[in-house]
Amino acid sequence: MDPIYVTGHRNPDTDSIVAAMAYAALRNAVGDREYEAACLGHVSDETQIVLNRFGFQPPKRIHNMFTQVQDLDFDTPPLLSAAVTVGRGWKILQGQKNISAVPVANDDGTLYGMLSRENVASYNMEAVNNAMLQPVPLFNVLSVLEGKLLNDAGENTDTISGEVTIALPQEQENLLFNSADTIVICGHQPDMIRRALEMNVSCLVLCQSELSEELRALPTTTCIIATPYDAYRAARLIFQSVSIDTICRTEDIVCFHLEDRVDEVREKVLKFRDPCYPILDAEEKVVGVLTRYHLLRPRRKRVVLVDHNEIAQSVPGLEEADILEIIDHHRLADIQTNNPIYVRNEPVGSTNTIIASMFQDRGLM
Repeated sequence: MDPIYVTGHRNPDTDSIVAAMAYAALRNAVGDREYEAACLGHVSDETQIVLNRFGFQPPKRIHNMFTQVQDLDFDTPPLLSAAVTVGRGWKILQGQKNISAVPVANDDGTLYGMLSRENVASYNMEAVNNAMLQPVPLFNVLSVLEGKLLNDAGENTDTISGEVTIALPQEQENLLFNSADTIVICGHQPDMIRRALEMNVSCLVLCQSELSEELRALPTTTCIIATPYDAYRAARLIFQSVSIDTICRTEDIVCFHLEDRVDEVREKVLKFRDPCYPILDAEEKVVGVLTRYHLLRPRRKRVVLVDHNEIAQSVPGLEEADILEIIDHHRLADIQTNNPIYVRNEPVGSTNTIIASMFQDRGLM
């Protein structure tokens, strides 16, 4: 639950500071735990002497009541490491139905880029036309294929790359693989397996098939992987083994910070029209993502005014906040509210006189 700030006027005197603290304590004592005392300016020496006398710390200082990004119900999807595979990134995207992109973060939590469904779709379409797999860690390939290594050469392999080829009947010579820089995908095809191992292709992927002891014993530098998937699916999945840092957007990313005002954010969103924006904290670490939907009904800060009821004396941005109550002993001034509120205004010497009577009304010390 967001706090309800109880605050006095700018340049606060002792009555203003103590009234805020006393009324927050009153509401907390009757079970309303979200009330929090605040002040708008420097605590004077006189007020500090009073606080020290009774063993209290000054209330939290606030600077404005503007509606900020931190007041929005923004989404907080999982942060992706730049080393995560495209396959894993796609699964995360599929689980985030409300947003079209998720943040990609560096090891320290700062922003690296944004991965969108469009990025994944574009990469998949390019893979259809270009069957060349760029160097990827062997672990990534094993992960997406749910595969296991079948020979010692695989244990000594760090990365694999090459043109991805599904092995065809050997009679079709023009359709055979002819380069060692090839990733061969095949099933139970002993002749094709032998050819691949003799050519020392980059990688051999066996789909739903066993490797005979004779072929296993052939001297080769080819990494052999067994997968439970069929050849068609393996050929598609292997391209998802690349890390997302190769396909995610890393340039010209519009970011917002938790302290940014919502009205300023709204103007930028109208200007750039991106579907999704990363949100950063004061240390530039990613804390969530923002979409246009989040700007429709922002949560307004809530405040109780004590010892004043004039806009000029109150916190900047008060017009963007919800005023819940006013407790004061001054003349009524110019503050307007969106809804009916509780107001207690009495012609007494201090606001604390009023609050003391409110304690007594409830039988509290």
